[in-house]
Amino acid sequence: MIVKTRAVILRETKYRDQSKICSIYTREFGKMSVIIKGARNPKNKLSGLFSAGNVVDLVLYKKSGRDIQLVSDGNLVLSPMVPVPNIERFAVLYRIIDLVRQTTENGEKSLPLFTLLAGTLEQLYSNGINFQQLYAWFLLRFISLLGFQPSLQRCVFSGEELVPAINALKLTELYFVMNPGGLALPGAAGENFVTKRLIPVRLAMQLSTLAATRLPAGNSISADAADIDTICDLLHEYCELHLEHVRSRKNLAIVSQMLQQ
Repeated sequence: MIVKTRAVILRETKYRDQSKICSIYTREFGKMSVIIKGARNPKNKLSGLFSAGNVVDLVLYKKSGRDIQLVSDGNLVLSPMVPVPNIERFAVLYRIIDLVRQTTENGEKSLPLFTLLAGTLEQLYSNGINFQQLYAWFLLRFISLLGFQPSLQRCVFSGEELVPAINALKLTELYFVMNPGGLALPGAAGENFVTKRLIPVRLAMQLSTLAATRLPAGNSISADAADIDTICDLLHEYCELHLEHVRSRKNLAIVSQMLQQ
């Protein structure tokens, strides 16, 4: 059966003399493996198309029960090489695509995940983007798609609205609670045996703004680089904890190590 789909290239592997086998995440079929014959031949029209991070439109010969599908044609939609390569962009790119590759199984279809991934890469490849801020936004949306969206508007314990409580009590710090996930007022957090981190109110509000942002462009929130790094560290810990609750993953140890890098 000949099918068309849009896909993100997650990983590329050399195969034999001039071919490639790639792990891709597609809009219609989720994650799958494909072979592109002659993809390493400079004269092949598909040469250079199947590089990690590229977004492509593909034509596949898809056969049920076959582990590796055959690519017959394709066109480039987006590339991290355009307009110019950037080391910081590539650092964020590889974290994003590796996280998707390691936490999904072949044949798992999720249109929301594909939309998140492709939309994030479109922003990542644009000019004037804050790479780390976009990465923090992706982590927050990614873990929420898996069913672990943190409560950032109300106290995760009491349910009280945070902004009025912060103003009334003149708070300067809140707790970020790992499980159940979300922000908590100091009094409500109590001495419960939960993993929690005390963070400045400004970081809590930046997290809330990120969560409410449809897709960040440029510098969507007012935060310095140190604050964004702290938010990323917080979300790394949160993702690592909650990925353990997703059904057993053979590569979970790799994911945990990747998040800590």
